Amino acid sequence: MSLLSSLVTSASALSAYDQVLSVTQNNVVNSSTPGYARQTMTLEAREFDPTRGDAGGVLASDVLSSRNEFDEQAVRQQNTLLGESSQNVGSLTSLQSYFDITGNSGIPSALNSLFQSFSAWGQTPTDANARQTVINDAGTVASAFQDTATGLAQVTQNTNIQLQQTVNQVNQLVGQLGQYNSQIMAGNRNDAGLDAQIHSTMEQLSQYVSFTATQQSDGSYTLLLGGQTPMLIEDKQYPISYSLELPTDPPPTNENGPPTAHIRAADGADITGKVTAGQLGALLDVRNTVLPSYIGDAYQAGDLNTLAKQFADRVNQLLTQGTSTDSTVSSGGTALFVYGSNATDVAKTLAVNPAATASTLVSTDPATQVVNGIPLALANLSNPTAGEDMINGESYTQFYGDMASRVGSGLATATSQQSVQQSALAQAQNLRQQDSGVNLNEEAMTLVQFQTAYEANSRLITVLDQLTQDVVQILGATG
Repeated sequence: MSLLSSLVTSASALSAYDQVLSVTQNNVVNSSTPGYARQTMTLEAREFDPTRGDAGGVLASDVLSSRNEFDEQAVRQQNTLLGESSQNVGSLTSLQSYFDITGNSGIPSALNSLFQSFSAWGQTPTDANARQTVINDAGTVASAFQDTATGLAQVTQNTNIQLQQTVNQVNQLVGQLGQYNSQIMAGNRNDAGLDAQIHSTMEQLSQYVSFTATQQSDGSYTLLLGGQTPMLIEDKQYPISYSLELPTDPPPTNENGPPTAHIRAADGADITGKVTAGQLGALLDVRNTVLPSYIGDAYQAGDLNTLAKQFADRVNQLLTQGTSTDSTVSSGGTALFVYGSNATDVAKTLAVNPAATASTLVSTDPATQVVNGIPLALANLSNPTAGEDMINGESYTQFYGDMASRVGSGLATATSQQSVQQSALAQAQNLRQQDSGVNLNEEAMTLVQFQTAYEANSRLITVLDQLTQDVVQILGATG
């Protein structure tokens, strides 16, 4: 093999080693870059056949990514579940703040005080001060229901805002991915930095919604929401939208009930039922299922309104059927509570009847002629035995306790799920790191290995260069 051939072979190897070192250095620099996957430079052996003049050596070939799409999908799935549980924790924590099961504040405290005032009135049925205390405590009950209804309305409004913000964030991230697809289609398919940006953005997106990402033959990614609804095809985005709508099918039973939240695809199709995961899915569940169970919607009154109505109606029923032999009290009983006509506004509008005064509360039970029969019957509402004094077989305080415990149980479940998903996500990320992350120790070994080879090859080229010069001088001298 001639000196010139050896020189060319060594120069080719030197170039290949230089490219390997460049890729390795790039790995080290981007070891902490979100979404980055380790790159490797492959080397190809050149043919060696002295009889044909093939000098052998090595050539730099393709740069390969270690990215494992299965690992990426696993991370995104766990991130979606974590986003869902974290949103549930936040939403239910806010909701729980309006339900006190200790009995020290809010509706349970107000009810207990009213039951006590009923009992005190029963002990002195002709005492005007006892009757006035009943009216005052009834006002406290009404205020407690109003405050709770107002608080839940605020939670609803905050959820509406979060839904819009989440939809905007989803569309923004998908828009970024559309721009990345454009760059890929323009010829940047093998750009490691662009690849890192794409996968980092998809990981961010996965906390909001569940989607499938499929890489096409041109290198671009197709995104389908829930595996069905297009969000991105090539560089064309299909944005989703959010709206509040009153349902029409079946016809609403509460025409003035709160609207429900809807998510629509770019073509206007209602995909609300298909969005069940991630932060967006959690927000929809709170907005369309959890909150209506308390404050109602087009098809239900809501438990808070049911409690307010049935309690007010039973108190009013007992009072209006009473009579009095006391000359200082009107002969006919007066209702203690009033509320609006809309089934979903009872708690919000509950108030003391302006016509109810100390002189209009009557205490005699007409059926038994017991002078304090009415206040005793009212006091017994705290621990009822008759079906007409209950809601679904429970006392009013027990019914309230069920509402509060439902929130608490949901929050406990969400908190537990959040903890589990944090661990599951960390595990998925660790597995991805093992498969495609940058190991600085391995990269250091590669750097040492090829730096040594590079230096050895450089020395060989120096020797060959010197030999070539010597040959040239010898030939010149003999000529």
